[in-house]
Amino acid sequence: MSLRIIRTVCFGLFLAGIPSLIVSSIAGNNEGWVLTFGMITAIAAIILMAVTATTSSRRLDAFNEVAAERVEQRIRQLIDAGANEAEVRSLVRETLDLSRGQQ
Repeated sequence: MSLRIIRTVCFGLFLAGIPSLIVSSIAGNNEGWVLTFGMITAIAAIILMAVTATTSSRRLDAFNEVAAERVEQRIRQLIDAGANEAEVRSLVRETLDLSRGQQ
């Protein structure tokens, strides 16, 4: 089953459950109907939260071999020009962390 279908069904059940709770509590005061619609609404909300929490991770960027080789060549050029290799690699790591929003 597709993720979009699960979200749509749960969201629809959740939205339909709220007025169903109100109508079933006003019309006849039947506790069985109120509990049934309440449980359906609660389960739909829990499933919706669980699906969103487990699937909302960021996708990994595709690794580009050509770009990685180009960066490595530029690092080598800086090191050959006299830059400290540890400092240059540390700068590259910090730049990647900054661009990924991890700082």
